[in-house]
Amino acid sequence: MTANLGLVIVAVDGSEESMYALRWAIENLKLRSPAPDSTETPPGSFFILHVQSPPTIATGLNPGAIPFGGPSDLEVPAFTAAIEAHQRRITEAVLEHALDICRQKNVEANVKTQVVIGDPKEKICEVAEKMHADLLVMGCRAFGPIKRMFLGSVSNYCTNHAECPVIIVKGKGASS
Repeated sequence: MTANLGLVIVAVDGSEESMYALRWAIENLKLRSPAPDSTETPPGSFFILHVQSPPTIATGLNPGAIPFGGPSDLEVPAFTAAIEAHQRRITEAVLEHALDICRQKNVEANVKTQVVIGDPKEKICEVAEKMHADLLVMGCRAFGPIKRMFLGSVSNYCTNHAECPVIIVKGKGASS
């Protein structure tokens, strides 16, 4: 594919499909090479983006009074802190897996990572717009029309709302 791509965002969520999309991007996309005598055009890079759900949405917090005994203002922050620590560990594992893939493909020098918190479909589009991405690459879980209707599809939303071209990579064995 074209060699004039400056910034390719690959959204990863830890799923096999998103990691397959990362491998596909590394193997199939050609980034812009650094100009030998110019500093005007920086070399291209892969930007690995992971979106973490906010603890209050992911866990259904905001429970009101919790019958754990003792003052609830102590348990809820401790509970929230434990959830946030767990999410950080998950995020670190997701990014480490993605960076391992990049190391195996010898592209770690061209890779940057970012973690944002919020609704994945909205945050992915926001980051792509803010970063002026040339391309957004995402995996597809291939839920099928019924699940997609009720659960929604992050990749479908991004295809319709991102301000850059979007490539949806179906993993091995994925069906529509």
